[in-house]
Amino acid sequence: MKTKCPVCKKEAQWEGNPFRPFCSERCRQIDLGLWVSEEYRIPGESAEKEDVKKTGGDGGEDDE
Repeated sequence: MKTKCPVCKKEAQWEGNPFRPFCSERCRQIDLGLWVSEEYRIPGESAEKEDVKKTGGDGGEDDE
């Protein structure tokens, strides 16, 4: 089965491909870099806002 690489859009073999769904290590690293640099985001509140709601403070250790 062949699929399109989500980064470069080239056709990539699915079976036996250690980088799937990507066509190569390079495309896999590009995708990871986009997540790390926050180019990709999942909608929702940030973890910092969630922490403030749960602790009732700003999440710092000086909330005594």
